[in-house]
Amino acid sequence: MKLSSKLVAAVSALSLVSVAACTTDPETGERRMSKTAIGGLGGALGGYLLGDLVGGRRDRTEKIIGAGLGGIAGAGVGAYMDKQEREMRERTRGTDVQVTRQGDDLLLNIPSGINFAYNSANVQPQFRGTLDKVASVLADYPQTYIDVYGHTDSTGSDSYNQDLSERRATSVADYLSSHGVQAARIATRGFGETQPIETNDTEQGRAANRRVEIKVVPISQNDVPPR
Repeated sequence: MKLSSKLVAAVSALSLVSVAACTTDPETGERRMSKTAIGGLGGALGGYLLGDLVGGRRDRTEKIIGAGLGGIAGAGVGAYMDKQEREMRERTRGTDVQVTRQGDDLLLNIPSGINFAYNSANVQPQFRGTLDKVASVLADYPQTYIDVYGHTDSTGSDSYNQDLSERRATSVADYLSSHGVQAARIATRGFGETQPIETNDTEQGRAANRRVEIKVVPISQNDVPPR
């Protein structure tokens, strides 16, 4: 079977990141990949499997145009995302939110343990302050698409985990849209237990796999034709 050029590029990128993301334990000398990098790899692969954006870029662009939102001029995309990344890191400093940069995209990894009770899709009150900070940055940078991905560990049936991951993604998306982020920019998808970033054989690994990710993708002028 011949691989598509996109898949080859994605696999190559993942290989390069995996090499670059290894760290050395100063005590043991052991080489291992950081948790942030593992999350970035999972998000990068997920983005490829999704066809870049949940629902497809054409459908998302139609919603953006309907909401009256514009795109960023080509040369300004990098600077726009640089500034957004800095502000996201500053406002979420001290929380468990991990911010990973993938080209011009951002991936926020939010462990479910800090925003959901066990077996629940309701955002916990103690996490709302953190999610408010995330929402404030996303609202300040409206020229971006936002994908919210839900993930679970392997405990429970496949169908239950799929449903729970979808409900958790929707819960976070609804929270963002109720705190100043335009709903037209947001789409959701649940992955159930299919994209673990650590082993499901330990409680620590399962806790890492129970997470919500928010992918932030710039809207360029090429996405939004002149009206």
